[in-house]
Amino acid sequence: MPQKGEKAPPFSLPSTRGEFQLEETLKEGRLILVFYTEDNTPTCNQELISFKEEYRTLRELGAQVVAISADSLESHRELERRLGGLPFSLAADINLEVAQLYGVADDAGRRSHRAVFVVDTDGTIAHHIPWYQPGNASQFLEVFTALGLEQE
Repeated sequence: MPQKGEKAPPFSLPSTRGEFQLEETLKEGRLILVFYTEDNTPTCNQELISFKEEYRTLRELGAQVVAISADSLESHRELERRLGGLPFSLAADINLEVAQLYGVADDAGRRSHRAVFVVDTDGTIAHHIPWYQPGNASQFLEVFTALGLEQE
């Protein structure tokens, strides 16, 4: 798993908004990589909805979001429809190649576990949460702190 200060492994994946390329996206600002286990499960839906609800703030802080799971693009599109649309891409890591690069593939090699990485424009990991729990507000706030939002 890449650690804070290390380079984020480059990758390209098909997504609900076309081909997602890490290096190209970083030219436009920082990136929040949101790994989740499976489409249309309560906890993973909660994870995605929290990033959806705060997307405007994340953009104001200069960050974009991409959410990644092993599900197909068809499954991602159905999930996006069920959630009433998403302002960010869902990327299909069907063979878990990216999950393995980031050290978040499960032991069975079928899914990734929930994890979040904040990547700076120079490609370094600014922050990571290796076992992200969507119900843990302090973990969610860590993302904003990593982007420079000061807590009161």
